[in-house]
Amino acid sequence: MPRGPSTAGPSTPEAPANRRISGPQMRTVFYYDLGSPYAYLSAERISGLFTEAGLEQPEWQPILLGGLFQTFGRSSWGQGPDREAGIAECERRASAYGLSPIAWPDPWPGNMLTAMRVATFAKQTGRAVSFSLAAFRQQFAAGRDLSDPDNVMIAGAACELHPRALLKAVETKGVKEALRAATDEAAAQGVEGVPAVVVGEQVFWGDDRLEEAVDAAARLAN
Repeated sequence: MPRGPSTAGPSTPEAPANRRISGPQMRTVFYYDLGSPYAYLSAERISGLFTEAGLEQPEWQPILLGGLFQTFGRSSWGQGPDREAGIAECERRASAYGLSPIAWPDPWPGNMLTAMRVATFAKQTGRAVSFSLAAFRQQFAAGRDLSDPDNVMIAGAACELHPRALLKAVETKGVKEALRAATDEAAAQGVEGVPAVVVGEQVFWGDDRLEEAVDAAARLAN
């Protein structure tokens, strides 16, 4: 079974790396892929948890889950025997978190490459949080498949990213290399799946470990 997630509601301000922790090795980073329902659930509540703890927001870093699968020899639970149980668990958590029922896109899982390149470009322009939340909600609250570039463009428009600029950006070498490098860096830190929060040198993989990650960040900040 995969590790899991949550979803909140109002949009969240853009979040730089945790500034209370000095040095690159002490960053607090939230790693996610827009195709993961568990990452969606975590994305919806992570900012609130950090705010409640009086902490600066973590850095949001899009990565390719498929790249992690390749590195660690894993595959999606959504394509295996745990699919029904995983879907039921995600729906249970969404309800427990007070979220709208999950609307599963067809197909799911889908090809997230274009969406994740756009997320990478959004991060480069300071819109990682706003774009990613809009895209997650397109996928799992509205049930719109992010394999379709049109649905990705709708999410981009919600944070003032013009479709023409996005279509051009996803083909640039800089965006492609940035996404690949971020995925490789995550894997090198021991991130095997999403959602994951890296606090200093600790990896907290799974929505069910989100509170642990916040506690660890609080200890480092004090």
